[in-house]
Amino acid sequence: MKYVSSRRAVSRLASGITAALVAALAVSVLVVPTAAAQDGPRVVGVRDLSPTHSVVDVFSPAMNRVISNDVLRPRGGGAAPTLYLLNGALGNEDGVGWINNSGAVGFFADKAVNVVLPIGGRLSFYTDWLADDALIGRNKWQTYLTAELPAVMDRHLDSTRRNAVAGVSMSGGPALDLAIQAPGLYRAAASLSGCPASSNPLAQAAISVMIGGALTNPFAMWGVPGAPGWTQHDPSQNAHRLRGTAVYAASASGMPGPVDGIPPGSIFPVGGAAVEAMVNVCTGIFADAVRAAGVPATISMRDQGSHSWALFEDELRDAWFSTIAPALGTR
Repeated sequence: MKYVSSRRAVSRLASGITAALVAALAVSVLVVPTAAAQDGPRVVGVRDLSPTHSVVDVFSPAMNRVISNDVLRPRGGGAAPTLYLLNGALGNEDGVGWINNSGAVGFFADKAVNVVLPIGGRLSFYTDWLADDALIGRNKWQTYLTAELPAVMDRHLDSTRRNAVAGVSMSGGPALDLAIQAPGLYRAAASLSGCPASSNPLAQAAISVMIGGALTNPFAMWGVPGAPGWTQHDPSQNAHRLRGTAVYAASASGMPGPVDGIPPGSIFPVGGAAVEAMVNVCTGIFADAVRAAGVPATISMRDQGSHSWALFEDELRDAWFSTIAPALGTR
């Protein structure tokens, strides 16, 4: 395993988190789709925003709805591999994501790669939920991202059918899990300031509070904390299944540093510091797991960095050059 920076001891932060769970969460219901897909997953609309950026609407039979996806194409055209780049907590439904809050568009402008960024999936952890939720409906994002969207994009784009997946914050651990659940689909997988140790008690509590705070039932996802689903979708518990996939995982201590670009005199980012410290614990657990499993991985754990888009962007650049581009055979 290659460590690109030193690890820093981080407080477990577990005290009091579990107590924040409330029993009166939204009730899960099973919703029967109103109509079946006639032709399977397919493109139903395309809106060109620039010569290389479009929004492609794809019908998902698994969720019985249309999912919009930002799609970036190589400036020079031609066949290229595809990176599925997942957004954070609210899935860019609020306009907060890679497109608007980072330099990702400019970074990939000269890269020989298609980049597909699904819009949606707020607090879904991009997995297949056990039950539908009364507020957000049906979450079958694992099915969409592994069994529906790649085949559609292979037909829609000039694709080499070489794929990679990367996620940030909420979607970091799930990006690695997608590679585990769909072996052979992604040549590389990267977690950027995410939690690739979801069954850890601290992580289970934090994730449940995060989902429940939006009045959504966290137990509709993988069941109550401790249920088998939490372990089945925990990359650190399934590290051996990543053998053959190029793996990257990054996080920072939570202590703000130059990488965050915080203006002098600004208020200390307490929330971002706490979240990054928590995912740093997760990344450390995952680092130990891949090492024990003998799975090659590039792990970056920085002494400084808060949960900021500037940090995420820097991690994405590092992941691209160290892991993703070489695995895809591109530049």
